Amino acid sequence: MKVTFLGTGTSCGVPFPTCQCEVCTSKDPRDNRLRCSCLVETSQGQNLLIDCGPDFRQQALRAGLTHIDALLVTHNHFDHVAGLDDLRAFCYESPLATYADATVSATFIDKYDYIFVHRYPGVPKMDLHPTAPEEVLTFGDTVVRPIQIFHGKLPIYGWRVGDLAYLTDCTSIPEQEWSKLQGIDTLIIDALRWTPHPTHFSVEQALEVVHRMQPRQTYFTHMGHAIGLHAQTDTKLPAGVHLAYDGLVIEVNDAPAR
Repeated sequence: MKVTFLGTGTSCGVPFPTCQCEVCTSKDPRDNRLRCSCLVETSQGQNLLIDCGPDFRQQALRAGLTHIDALLVTHNHFDHVAGLDDLRAFCYESPLATYADATVSATFIDKYDYIFVHRYPGVPKMDLHPTAPEEVLTFGDTVVRPIQIFHGKLPIYGWRVGDLAYLTDCTSIPEQEWSKLQGIDTLIIDALRWTPHPTHFSVEQALEVVHRMQPRQTYFTHMGHAIGLHAQTDTKLPAGVHLAYDGLVIEVNDAPAR
């Protein structure tokens, strides 16, 4: 299974407008972060998009993306869903299966009624599937499960896709959800900055999850400029833990060795 990081930045992206810090003025392309999203290509060639933020059009062009088989939504904040209208190129002929929790689904129907209710000609064709936390989805041989996590006090979804766990915008994982995360090969997890934040993991908090989960490899995402320069920060992390960056492509083992 292959994962492409389309965007690894926080809600304002990096560079942060008006900021002149060393990260925002860095010439290293790894320090330029669009809003958070990733593409998972299953072993059978299906493309699963996780979130679709305001930078999606730019991300799709940069990645040479030609098709999407499903959209998995974590939550309804602008930086994760504002690119829905740009999906039209990927679902002119057949509807795009879209999976989200009940709250996000209701928001879509309310805010994007021209896509989901009163379908305006030429808009994306999307089939909305409100998905309960206990549901199990399958795409060919790949099993997909929502992981209910908390973004501050807001319940949202992470997603387990095969042996990949994608947990962005996270401050806590309920104890009952840990069983869904057993046997993870690769963890992609929220790590906004070094200091605590009310609605995101800090680096230290993310590392606590890594220690408990023990994945083969971990990549931090949803990072702000306060995480520091990629070239410096990445060297401070434990073995097997890295900062992701836009455009990075990684492989996920289907059957991790333990």
